[in-house]
Amino acid sequence: MTMDSHTSQSSEASEASQAPQSAQSPHTFQVDLRGLVDLLSHHLYSSPRVYLRELLQNAVDAITARRAEEPDAPARVRLSVDAGSLRVEDTGVGLTETDVHSLLATIGRSSKRAEGLQEARSDFLGQFGIGLLACFVVAERIRVVSRSARTPDAPPVEWTARDDGSYTVRTLPDEARPAPGTTVHLVARAGAAEWLAEDRVLSLARDFGSLLPYDVRVGEVAVTELPAPWDRPYPSPAARRVALARHCHDLFGFTPLDTIDLDVPLAGIRGVAYVLPSAVSPAQRAGHRVHLKGMLLTERAEQLLPDWAFFVRCVLDTDSLRPTASRESLYEDETLAGVREALGERIRGWLTALAAGDPERLAAFLSVHYLGVKSLARHDREMLRTMLPWLPFETTDGRLSLEEFAQRHPVVHFTRTVEEYRQVAPIASAQGIGVVNGGYTYDSELVEALPTVRPGTAVAELDADTVTAHLDAVDAAEELALSGFLAAARAKLDPLGCDVVLRSFHPLSVPALHLDDREARHEQARAEAEEQADDLWAGILGSLRGSAPRARLVLNHLNPLVRRISSLGDRELIGTATESLYGQALLMAHRPLRPADSALLNRAFMGLLEWATHADDDTAGGGHR
Repeated sequence: MTMDSHTSQSSEASEASQAPQSAQSPHTFQVDLRGLVDLLSHHLYSSPRVYLRELLQNAVDAITARRAEEPDAPARVRLSVDAGSLRVEDTGVGLTETDVHSLLATIGRSSKRAEGLQEARSDFLGQFGIGLLACFVVAERIRVVSRSARTPDAPPVEWTARDDGSYTVRTLPDEARPAPGTTVHLVARAGAAEWLAEDRVLSLARDFGSLLPYDVRVGEVAVTELPAPWDRPYPSPAARRVALARHCHDLFGFTPLDTIDLDVPLAGIRGVAYVLPSAVSPAQRAGHRVHLKGMLLTERAEQLLPDWAFFVRCVLDTDSLRPTASRESLYEDETLAGVREALGERIRGWLTALAAGDPERLAAFLSVHYLGVKSLARHDREMLRTMLPWLPFETTDGRLSLEEFAQRHPVVHFTRTVEEYRQVAPIASAQGIGVVNGGYTYDSELVEALPTVRPGTAVAELDADTVTAHLDAVDAAEELALSGFLAAARAKLDPLGCDVVLRSFHPLSVPALHLDDREARHEQARAEAEEQADDLWAGILGSLRGSAPRARLVLNHLNPLVRRISSLGDRELIGTATESLYGQALLMAHRPLRPADSALLNRAFMGLLEWATHADDDTAGGGHR
């Protein structure tokens, strides 16, 4: 019950010249065959290449059906090409004339409505029928000669169909096909000859059928390569790794960082997952190769693994997953959900085994794919506990794991954004405050989850008040003496929504520190929007005015430059210098500059330049420098 194609037109004429036992005049399908072919080619199948998969699938199904009754029956599929035609011959169960008529009835039924295609797929003859119609995507004529193994006395039967919807059915003399099985012969339609070229047929056959359980050949070239690479015996584990790495390179185009065996007997799954050697975006959907009972089903099985396992590419064979009507993707059901969970457990187990017994390979993996493991650890406390000593984080003590960082600091402070971390990291480090940069993907969530896997660990979000509280206050008398300087500085930055604070801190080389938090930035953004809005919208925004603390510029009283500025008597010059310190603090924090900030930097630079040149002029006019 398979399709076969390699009968030349001369062989057709030869068989036709032999007196048929019965013949019928041409009939027409009870459906619009042209419309059905259009449905198959434009809506059901993604490419004409699937025609060969359907031919192979029909042949394999036919052999499987025969072997269920005759375990020792031959199991061969032969494909041969000849000048725009293709012949596929199998040793399967074959068809009688009654079977052929049932087949045609099935085609008619299944084509009447879209859901019928899936129903036909679950039926043996229906699979054969839809598979035959798929060949019309590349063929103008299909000729099938078949002899039944179940009814040996039945004569061979011939079914010939054209893409205009006409067909004939007749029986042939015994010598037309002496042995049971089916031959399908295709003649290429105009513009589709390339699909029936020998090199294309061989390439497609290898792609679809390399894991098929029977002997499949194109001419004299073997297509099947059994056992599968992951099931073959190898002289050593190292030899197996080398062979699988070569298989991955041939299949996916990269040499894997590592290989994970995927063996789920309950789901009938055998295969491997190859770990990508370079980082990829978690949002990138991975395409996996899935074979169904040896036949390639899809190269783009995106839903096969959990979303967090984006760092591997899989190739596997299964006998349990359900294909969609087109047989080009997997049907989302409870079985697929169970398989996805089981495969995720295999990958999780591989990571756990590396952590326990092979830290060097784990470190090599994490240096590339730490983001994927962090994604998994967010939802899996056991994985977080296992990976805690290994996952790297950016901290004020350098790049460390959370476990090592928590051992050094009684309180694990963290920021939620990279900008906040850059503002406080140098100062916090100098003050002995341990801070983790939680601004990268998943990091703040993992830091907050730390107490659940490390009881007793104190975790706190770092804000501007906490940093300021750790800075040394200036002596009250000294601050009082500088009240005029502070008043001028505060007046200059007040329009920018920023207060000025005087503190003493290390390192001495940092003259000023810009501190704010998310609430302060939200209030600042609201105020800016209010200034630019019309009266109605400004009134609405004004009603939303919050009491959040404003940003602050913390001046370092220990810094020599700040001391010199604070001793200036020129109020205007103090304002210009304060603007310069403000702009420099923003730049040091790697904060994005608003238009007002850019204008301030430009104004401060020009002001200082003008002051410097005027000072030189005054000195020159006095006759000395």
